[in-house]
Amino acid sequence: MSRSDTIRFRHNQAILVAAVVAFIGALPFATAEWFLLPVLLVPLAIAVWAWRAGTDADPRELRLRALIGQRRIAWDRVAELTADARGRAVVRLDHGEELVLPAVRGDELPRLISVTGQSLPDATR
Repeated sequence: MSRSDTIRFRHNQAILVAAVVAFIGALPFATAEWFLLPVLLVPLAIAVWAWRAGTDADPRELRLRALIGQRRIAWDRVAELTADARGRAVVRLDHGEELVLPAVRGDELPRLISVTGQSLPDATR
């Protein structure tokens, strides 16, 4: 499977920039006393989350990535893809569990489905 077959959805990278600014802004505070150094871990964790978290889709599976770890879902376990009231993409699995797809908006579902090789029904009919 080539990397070109994979569609990646990520959060806005402005979050990463904000985390870097917060890290630099927290340096004077965190270096004032040794016990304040863990304060730097907060913007660092946000930066790693912004870089890593999201949804990857290829013809075989969905990968939901978080700050730590990921969850793989084979396409044959997906019963439904829909959008919730807040505009987020939601996947309902064959056993009824519902999961919000990180960094995927409801209006991006056709792009997500296209990676499977299937097409959506024509809405103009």
